[in-house]
Amino acid sequence: MRLFKFEVIARRKLLVAAVFAANLSIFSAGMMESWSSPVLPKLLSNNTEENPLGYPISDDEESWIGSLISLGAVVGPFISAFSADHIGRKRTLLALALPLIISFTILIFAQHIILFYIARFLSGVSIGGIFAVLPTYIAEVSEVSIRGMMSTSMNNFEVLGVFMSYAIGPYLTLRTFNVICALVPVLFVAVFLLMPDSPYYLIAKDKKEQAKHCLKRLRCTTDAKAEKEMEEIKISVDKYLGSKYTDILNSRSNIKALIISLSLISFQQLSGVNIITFYTQILFDATGSSIPSEISAVIIGGVQVIAAFVTPFVVDKLGRKILLLISATGMLLSEIPLGVYYYLHDKGTDLTDLYWLPVTCLVFYITVFNFGFGPLPWTMMSELFPDNVKAVATSLTTSICWFLSFILTKYFESVSAHIGMGGSFWIFSGFNFMAIIFVFLWVPETKGKTFEEIQEDLRR
Repeated sequence: MRLFKFEVIARRKLLVAAVFAANLSIFSAGMMESWSSPVLPKLLSNNTEENPLGYPISDDEESWIGSLISLGAVVGPFISAFSADHIGRKRTLLALALPLIISFTILIFAQHIILFYIARFLSGVSIGGIFAVLPTYIAEVSEVSIRGMMSTSMNNFEVLGVFMSYAIGPYLTLRTFNVICALVPVLFVAVFLLMPDSPYYLIAKDKKEQAKHCLKRLRCTTDAKAEKEMEEIKISVDKYLGSKYTDILNSRSNIKALIISLSLISFQQLSGVNIITFYTQILFDATGSSIPSEISAVIIGGVQVIAAFVTPFVVDKLGRKILLLISATGMLLSEIPLGVYYYLHDKGTDLTDLYWLPVTCLVFYITVFNFGFGPLPWTMMSELFPDNVKAVATSLTTSICWFLSFILTKYFESVSAHIGMGGSFWIFSGFNFMAIIFVFLWVPETKGKTFEEIQEDLRR
């Protein structure tokens, strides 16, 4: 089966190119997500050569810079929900690159804190939209046998972007770093312009010849096989033609899909992942470890990349459910000792001999996160909803995701000041325990199933 999948991928050159090009958008998003990790230490510095503001930012300004990206990402999905159904998945993704390009351009020249706020919010609008549309695009251009592998590749490119910021951000001037960041969405636009749109969208708009041509190129197949797949897609599309967005609450299957998607994405955020991504260097500085924080961040980013590249090769073999259970259990086991370390550190305990523990815990956390709760909520979100509500459902789920991210990143430091970082990580571990129970009892397996088969399962 594994060899068969590699043979399928090897023959689908346009499909691989389309997924690669589309994923450049989320590579850029990943760079902006972790942008704050190497940049905040510069903005907290008195060194005017490093800090374009000319003064160290306050705790409140720091929290706004860290969190405004998430607030913008709450807005982005609702814009993309409308445009994805009206102008297509491809054009929507291309349009979403514009706010990223503008935000990085602002940051190249910014010398006032307000400009940093505007840029972070704008980038969030783009990122929220990308997270809502990209899973749908990848799922719809992919065939069933390799859909899981293709869909989880989104997470690979995101963590590569995160790693890139960790790896180069601390060692470049702020302006040079932002110039490099700005080039990535420009490259995405140049490459993705050459790629096809979703065959589902083309059939929904009655562009049959374009859809047939698209499927023949994506599948490297004959007219007859392309027409057969078109018929299957048309049945799925016609079934929901003329329905309204409010239909998301009009059927048992849609409500179940919404509850599952919202729960998975909420548990993803409540595990504390964006706290770790946005504030990596600051978290390590707070441990008092002898390992330099910028080196620790690079280690975390490197492990994240390696772990993320394992998932596509096992997701269609082991299935979504078992990987989610492994992921939640591993995060629970990593955050409990990390909480103990921070608790003892805050109490003034000498932890010199345990300098390795924070890095070890976070390496383990990042590894298991990327096995399951990193990519799979997005993969399942693109699989669980029928075509008529997919755009609005994924947008709603994505907005909830980023709203939780905003609350956590904005208030993490102030809450931790009252209960300690140890208490914060114990709370995260409590949510991981709840995630284990939820996945075990309520999450269905979607491995190897067509979209219609998944809908039949949800109706039961």
